Amino acid sequence: MLSRSRLREKVFVLLFESEFNDPGDMPEQARLYLKESDEACDEESAAYVEERFNRVRENIPAIDELIEKHSNGWSIDRIGRVELSVLRLAVFELKYDEDIPAGVAINEAVNLAKKYGQDGAGPFINGILANFA
Repeated sequence: MLSRSRLREKVFVLLFESEFNDPGDMPEQARLYLKESDEACDEESAAYVEERFNRVRENIPAIDELIEKHSNGWSIDRIGRVELSVLRLAVFELKYDEDIPAGVAINEAVNLAKKYGQDGAGPFINGILANFA
């Protein structure tokens, strides 16, 4: 099984990809990504990532409402897709996953934002999540 950080990163990638793909295509896209990426997943890791991805996607309306509420005037439409995908995953973890401490969820989100987002994405994500937490 992959580390929690690597699993989280794979969920993030799928959330980001879902911004550009038809929802009906995402189950197949997820399977391809999890089997053929640089770091292919074992069955247990793949099942975890797919389940987590689906749970986040199911809760996006409520998650987006929380993001807008805590983002100090930033509407969902103004937030970059990378940053939005990071925020959706982090807010899901903060609101729906009691196994992940808030500090861990925020730190991991900031790390993903620094790795994949634009300059300044880390502090932006940290600020919104600090308001939320």
